[in-house]
Amino acid sequence: MRLTSFVDLTHPLGDETDVYPGDPEVRLEPHATIAADGFNLLAVQLGSQSGTHVDAPFHFAADGARVDELPLALFSGPAVIVDVSGLGPHGRIGRRQLDPLEDRLHEGVVLLFRTGWSAHYGTERYYAHPFLDADACSGALDCGVRTFGLDAPSIDETPIEEGSGKDYPCHRLIAAAGGVICENLTRLEDVTFADPFVSLFPIPLSGADGAPVRAVAFRLEA
Repeated sequence: MRLTSFVDLTHPLGDETDVYPGDPEVRLEPHATIAADGFNLLAVQLGSQSGTHVDAPFHFAADGARVDELPLALFSGPAVIVDVSGLGPHGRIGRRQLDPLEDRLHEGVVLLFRTGWSAHYGTERYYAHPFLDADACSGALDCGVRTFGLDAPSIDETPIEEGSGKDYPCHRLIAAAGGVICENLTRLEDVTFADPFVSLFPIPLSGADGAPVRAVAFRLEA
């Protein structure tokens, strides 16, 4: 068995990283330099949900598992990529997009939604992204799916106006089921080969609600 056709699905982390409204900004600053100290060392400041990251159940469930407590099997597996790039701003991903794929949805599958919204990363339009309907989320969970991801800032609708309330239903449903969500993916359109395998392994931040990942899609060949 060998790995081929790698596609990096990760936004780089840096001072220009787009963060969810209200989250900590990412800051990278030299702590030591070769000129001054004989070696380079970077000081890193970020939030647990910075850049391409996974949400652990603890993000929305007080008694949910932290990111460093979860089984590694949740963060990799064969991917089913659903192309919903035809949806417009605040478009709803519903049962009609998932029902035709029901025979491919089962335990161990990584369910990814290609919204095309990573093209708007770094702009205000990025937060008008399509989102997953709660009923469709429940259907995928009923099939055994526990790992979800998309190329947008949230699997739930981002509030249209600052201060407006949202219940984040998919976050809560997935957290209650012990599942994980990977957000801010990119380049899903470059995964053009059949039967991709995806890894979404997070940094094991102790006791955290989530962590940045290096998300990669690749092909497994005999």
